[in-house]
Amino acid sequence: MTDAVPASRRVLLLPGWLNSGPGHWQSRWQAVHGWRRVEQDDWQWPRRGDWMARLDEELQASDAPAMLVAHSLGCQLVAAWAAHSSQKHRVHAALLVAPPDTEREDMPPNLYSWRPIVRSRMPFASLVLISTDDPYGSVERARAMAADWGSQVRLVGARGHINHESGLGDWPEGLAMLDELAAGAR
Repeated sequence: MTDAVPASRRVLLLPGWLNSGPGHWQSRWQAVHGWRRVEQDDWQWPRRGDWMARLDEELQASDAPAMLVAHSLGCQLVAAWAAHSSQKHRVHAALLVAPPDTEREDMPPNLYSWRPIVRSRMPFASLVLISTDDPYGSVERARAMAADWGSQVRLVGARGHINHESGLGDWPEGLAMLDELAAGAR
């Protein structure tokens, strides 16, 4: 575990559309820290309800409070799940990295079931990390989602979609922000 994430708290990694490959910071965090990836049945054609049910199952598998670490469509998963689940008490906080704008007209049809974006306030602490040049959503739209979710916001500079192509490696800055979120949400 990192400094502020106690061993008694589990960390669940929530990849986005098509999963996170071996060079992605989520995969590296999983390998280094032993955190658990929430596996979905269909990464190609994600259905919001199916993904929400899978997250519910994963959270009910343990009584330990969880930190959610979401990337891309995983952010939309957390927002939708938090608006409907009876298991919200099992989440301590959520780090939401690069939320995509699934309402954009140029989004592939694979993501149409993620419309409209759920914009309900989350009942736990959350931090949204936004790249200033994300090809899947503007800073303005990401800020608006974060405001509706009741999330803190941090701009991380021009990092693309904050994924493997961003060249982040183990992404120590992201870990530091996760530690900060965990410490502040105690």
